[in-house]
Amino acid sequence: MATDRLQFHEMGLDDRILKALADLGWAHPTLIQEKAIPLALEGKDLLARARTGSGKTAAYAVPLIQRILTSKQSVREQAVTALILVPTKELGQQVQGMIRQLTAYCARDVRVADISGKSDLSAQRPILMEKPDVVVGTPSRVLAHLSAQNLDLQSSLETLVIDEADLLFSFGFEADLKSLLCHLPKIYQSYLMSATLSEDVQALKELLLHNPVILKLQGSQLPDSSQLQQYSVKCEEEDKFLLIYTLLKLRLVQGKTLLFVGTVERCYRLKLFLEQFSIPACVLNSELPVHSRCHIITQFNQGFYDYIIATDEEVLADPATKGQAAEGKGKKKKKNPGPKDKEYGVSRGIDFQNVSNVINFDFPTTVESYIHRVGRTARADNPGTALTFISHTELPLLAEVEDALTGDNAECALKPYEFKMEEIEGFRYRCRDAMRSVTKQAVREARLKEIKQELLNSEKLKTYFEDNPRDLQLLRHDKDLHPAVIKPQLKNVPEYLIPPSLRGVANPMSGRKRRREKPKPQGVVKKPFKKDYRGRNPLKSFRYAVGQSRGGRSGKS
Repeated sequence: MATDRLQFHEMGLDDRILKALADLGWAHPTLIQEKAIPLALEGKDLLARARTGSGKTAAYAVPLIQRILTSKQSVREQAVTALILVPTKELGQQVQGMIRQLTAYCARDVRVADISGKSDLSAQRPILMEKPDVVVGTPSRVLAHLSAQNLDLQSSLETLVIDEADLLFSFGFEADLKSLLCHLPKIYQSYLMSATLSEDVQALKELLLHNPVILKLQGSQLPDSSQLQQYSVKCEEEDKFLLIYTLLKLRLVQGKTLLFVGTVERCYRLKLFLEQFSIPACVLNSELPVHSRCHIITQFNQGFYDYIIATDEEVLADPATKGQAAEGKGKKKKKNPGPKDKEYGVSRGIDFQNVSNVINFDFPTTVESYIHRVGRTARADNPGTALTFISHTELPLLAEVEDALTGDNAECALKPYEFKMEEIEGFRYRCRDAMRSVTKQAVREARLKEIKQELLNSEKLKTYFEDNPRDLQLLRHDKDLHPAVIKPQLKNVPEYLIPPSLRGVANPMSGRKRRREKPKPQGVVKKPFKKDYRGRNPLKSFRYAVGQSRGGRSGKS
């Protein structure tokens, strides 16, 4: 019971922090916050592993802010006393936003600066010259400022935080991190926050922590089946497109949805395929400018878009590039329209809000990647669904993921979710027709067009929209790219093609009209679903009972 647990007001926190927590609507601390905050306030080093969405950011931000406020009760020279290292620019912006919310009533006393963006060092120098209390950045950017003498931590640093610690080495920051440590004092408090305890995290522990308290919370790295339902669908390439068309066009998947693919090329191939059926979706990948990426995430969280197609590019985490400071030394593809950003990460640590579903269109290549992807839904106490498409060549990877997830809790297994494929055969010719239009040339042109369009948007974001914030709402990122030939007959779904079991439940998207509607709040049941279908999951009427098809590996069906 929450009443038996330690509450925020019992932790000895400043009233200004408590007021900010109340404004955020946080009545009770999460488990990681309840355990970590008192230990951090005692000055102990921490290594905390808790599943994604468990409130790790506030678990280190609250004691960090409290320490700064306490120290400022006595007269002292203004200095940078806390450094937060993050693996990606998107996460840097999110951490800064969280700290600003927590310091809403003490913003003059606790100043935070995010230097993880792509601005020139010279542009960020004036910010650092003001000596903000907290600096957030990627290891490479912080090291660059230290080398340029824009930042001095040797005499002032008191707290070091590494967020998403399991990703720093995989993003190629090992050499940067080791170089950065030479610029830090001998004594400081450290927090390592991670969703997994990998070998990289153990290496960081040896490098940074002194007699740490290790918090290994929640035996499972993902919520159990009462909160997160995980399904797998065995299908080959053509069936993937057929299934995603059926799920999205008939509105069988409801709520905000993240679709993960393996490469940038696949990202645009899927977007162009969906465009054929007037299904709007945003694209999020490392080729887009960081300002555009952050704006897309913000608008998605505000309910502007239902679908984001995101890459989880392993090229950015190529082990061969570990320790290399220069970009572009990993795998390279010919005809690459734009440079990739090695500090990009969508599945890693970003707080997508109120995501109902995660669809792994392409199976992730590692267990950690699966955990980080699926962890974008079912965050905090919210329910979520993860649906993963698996080809026959990926079955060994599925077994590896299931072994990792069921090690501590059999309830975390992926259940087979087999569709009656014969009922949607009538859609196959439409999908083949659409796929023929999405040629390699069309994908290449779409990538170039999107990059040019978003570069213009990014410049606008930095200049015009700073002075005209209201106009920012008019800038959308899910507009059609149209390099492929659009076939108007694919836009609507004839009634006779809808499977009999879904008539009355399915709600085919009706073209462009839906895009002009105002964003609806989460949980609102659309008119076609009221009365007879309220609370009913359309997918359940579209599947049949499946036994344990893999010798008991799948858990309950």
